[in-house]
Amino acid sequence: MGLLSALLGNAWEADIEDVEQALEKILAADERVERAFRVVRDLLIFTNRRFIIVDRQGVTGKKTTYDSIPYRAIAHFAVETAGHFDLESELKVWISGTDQPIQKTFARGNAILEVQKALASYVGR
Repeated sequence: MGLLSALLGNAWEADIEDVEQALEKILAADERVERAFRVVRDLLIFTNRRFIIVDRQGVTGKKTTYDSIPYRAIAHFAVETAGHFDLESELKVWISGTDQPIQKTFARGNAILEVQKALASYVGR
C-alpha cells in the first residue's frame, strides 16, 4: 500500500500476525484476530470475540483509543459507498443503548464493502 493511498484514507486488509502482536496486551488469552483492516493509522479488527476499533490520535499517533464492542451489542450498521462526485465512503455502527453511531470514513474503493461483509458475518453470531 503506497503512502499516498494511505494518506487519502484508503483501507486495506492488514496482516493478522502483525495486528495480534501489536494488540497482545489487550487480547484475552483465548482471543484471536480473524480479520483486520487498516484505514490510514486506524484499525478495524474482527476477533473471535469482539469488534475492536483502534483510533490513533494526534500528530505522533501515540494517543490511542481502543473501542471494544461485543458483537451482540451491535444493533445496526450501515455503509454508504462513494458516488460519482463523492470521494469518500462511510461506515456507521450503532451500539445498543446509544443514539449516535461510531463512524469511520474511507476513500473510494472496495475495502468498505469487505468491512461490511465481515460485519454481516460476525454480527448475530
